[in-house]
Amino acid sequence: MLRLRSRKSVVWVNERKRHLIMKDYFQNHQLTSTDLKQRRSRVAKYVKLGKRTGYSLWLVAIILFFGLFFSDFDGPLVGLLLVCLIAGCVILLPAIVLSYAVRAAEREERDLS
Repeated sequence: MLRLRSRKSVVWVNERKRHLIMKDYFQNHQLTSTDLKQRRSRVAKYVKLGKRTGYSLWLVAIILFFGLFFSDFDGPLVGLLLVCLIAGCVILLPAIVLSYAVRAAEREERDLS
């Protein structure tokens, strides 16, 4: 079973019927340029938040690293350092990729206009 969620309702369908339902959905719902601009601005907002969070986590990890470097690299701060570094990487990866996508879409829209 597959759960399709639209703005109005949630529909449960079998996998075999999914292709037909998605095909009908995209044929009946044409996006306008204002819808695309709103979606792009929403994605850009989340990208900005993701970049800010990811780079902040990296900054905390760097500060912790140098603080632990001059001490004995012991205790729970090492775990916090690893958590900040890994979480920063996990958050930054999609944020950076999506920021390039948003910029490319904006550049393409400018070139077409």
